[in-house]
Amino acid sequence: MTWTAYQVTFRLLSPLHIGWRKLGNLQQTRPYVTGRSLWGAFTARLTRELGSKDYGGIGTQVDQQLAFTYLYPSTQPDSVLLWPWPDQWDEFAWTFLGSYASTALENARNAEAGSLHETEYIAPYTRNQELDQEPTPVYLMGYIFTHDSCVLLWRDVLDRLQLGGERSYGWGRVCLKKEPVKDKKCFGYDLDCTGDRPRITVPKGKELLAHTDAKSVKSVGTIEPLVGRETGSDTGFGKNLTKARICWTPGSTLLEEKTFRIQARGIWTIS
Repeated sequence: MTWTAYQVTFRLLSPLHIGWRKLGNLQQTRPYVTGRSLWGAFTARLTRELGSKDYGGIGTQVDQQLAFTYLYPSTQPDSVLLWPWPDQWDEFAWTFLGSYASTALENARNAEAGSLHETEYIAPYTRNQELDQEPTPVYLMGYIFTHDSCVLLWRDVLDRLQLGGERSYGWGRVCLKKEPVKDKKCFGYDLDCTGDRPRITVPKGKELLAHTDAKSVKSVGTIEPLVGRETGSDTGFGKNLTKARICWTPGSTLLEEKTFRIQARGIWTIS
């Protein structure tokens, strides 16, 4: 069993909100696109392209035949120059993040009490430091892995994916910047694509680039319980909560070199 790694770069066309947490009235976005969000986007688009309603079945096929890294915002289509890590956070947030305030109306003149809220997003254009500079388009860079038995027409839908939340308002639209390129590295880290899942080796002192199962991993950073929402055939939209996984968050620094398996939904576990 083998996998093939492709570097992919999307151009962000509209605001992008990857649900994270709420602080007061602010709905914060994650500063990257999770593997779960990519899985959901591919599952939705491939199911619709096939004229099917079997989202569960197609989602299982995506889990088995495709694997994902997280996507990171960048001002360059071929590399990530500014990471959302603590030592670069202020510059990252200024460059890539914005917010949108809205409220529900009780009637034609009055806002509904307690409905004012603000939604943070990754912007499709940067906020430049110099006022006389033109805004720079924002790209989302990452990797897609395909199993040698893959029959999904994943390339055909890359220009029609919609990521994250607030999609009914047109948020999360992307287009492919260039054709996927085969790569033997992943964000500069070594890859092994010969096993049942892709494997990535992270050197000592380097950052984890996805949520990573905290068990048996020595790292410095933040741990969080990772929970996702899914839609079941017998429940409403997003009503199913996945079992919480205790993970190191992206940006945590390894204290010793480790090799990880890239699991379904982009989660890393000890190889």
